Amino acid sequence: MKNAFTLPDKIKATAFQLLGEKTERFLPLFKDLDLDLQKSGMKFNFRAYVSLIVFCSILASLVTLVMVPCLALFIFNIPLFPAFLFGLGGSLFSGGIATIVFYGYPIYRADALKRQLEDELPFTTGYMAILSSAGVSPENIFESISNLPVPLATSALAKDIVGDVNLFGSDIISALEEASRHAPSERYREMLEGLISTVHSGGNLAAYLREKSTQCMKLKRIGLKKFSDTLSMLSEFYVAVLLTGPLMLVIMLTVMAMLGGGELGILSPDLLLSLLTYIAIPLGAVIFLIILDASSPKW
Repeated sequence: MKNAFTLPDKIKATAFQLLGEKTERFLPLFKDLDLDLQKSGMKFNFRAYVSLIVFCSILASLVTLVMVPCLALFIFNIPLFPAFLFGLGGSLFSGGIATIVFYGYPIYRADALKRQLEDELPFTTGYMAILSSAGVSPENIFESISNLPVPLATSALAKDIVGDVNLFGSDIISALEEASRHAPSERYREMLEGLISTVHSGGNLAAYLREKSTQCMKLKRIGLKKFSDTLSMLSEFYVAVLLTGPLMLVIMLTVMAMLGGGELGILSPDLLLSLLTYIAIPLGAVIFLIILDASSPKW
C-alpha cells in the first residue's frame, strides 16, 4: 500500500509555499485530520496537507467558474446571465467537493489500511508465532515481516518499527508502543499491546501469538459472513438505483423531447438527458464503486 499522496510534488510544494503560513487560522477546522493522517500511513505534514486542501479547493473553484459558463454558452446555448449563475453555483459546489474529497481521503486511507491489516492479522500472527517458537527475538520477527517479498500493510508498519529501533535507537518496547498509538486498527493495536505485555512479563510469546492467530481467524470468518449479506444488499441497490431508475428516466426524457414539451425553465428534456447520461449516471457509478470498495475486505 503506497504511503505517498499521488499528487505531483510540485503541486504540494507550490501549495505550501503560497499558503503554508496563511493556513494557521484554518488549522482548528481540521483538528481531527492530524490523527487521521498518522493512521492512514501518509507521510504528510499536517500543515502542508491543510495548505494542499485550501489550494486545490480554490483552484477547483476558479477552473469551474471559467469552464462552466463557457460550456453553457457555446455548447448548450444558454444565455449569458444563467450561464454565469451556473458557473457561480458550480464553482461553490466544486470547491466544496474538493474540500470534502481531500478531507475524507486520509479517513478513507486509514479505513482501507485498517481493513487490510485485519485481513492479514490471522496469517501475520501465525507467521510471528512460528518465528517465536524457533527462538527469534521480537526485533528480528518484525524485521523478517518488513522484508517479506509480498506487499503487505503489516510489512509497511513493521518497517516503521524496525526504523525506530535501527535508525533512532529506540528499544523494541518503545517502538511497539509508538506503533500502537498510531495503529489504524483496534485489533492490530490489541495485538501489539498484548505483545508488549507478554515481553514485559517474560511470558510465552509463541503461545500468545498462536492464540491470537486463532482468535483473529474466527473474527475473519464472521466478517466474511457479514460482507456476504452486505454484498447482497448492495446488488439490489445497484439494480434499483443505477439500472432501473436511470433507464426509466431516459425513456421518459426521450419521449418528452420527441413530443417537444415538458420544459422546466432553461432545463429542456434534451439538456436533462445529457446531464443524466454524461454526469449523473457516471457519478452514481463512481459513488457506488467507492461504497463497494469501502465495505469490501482487502483480500
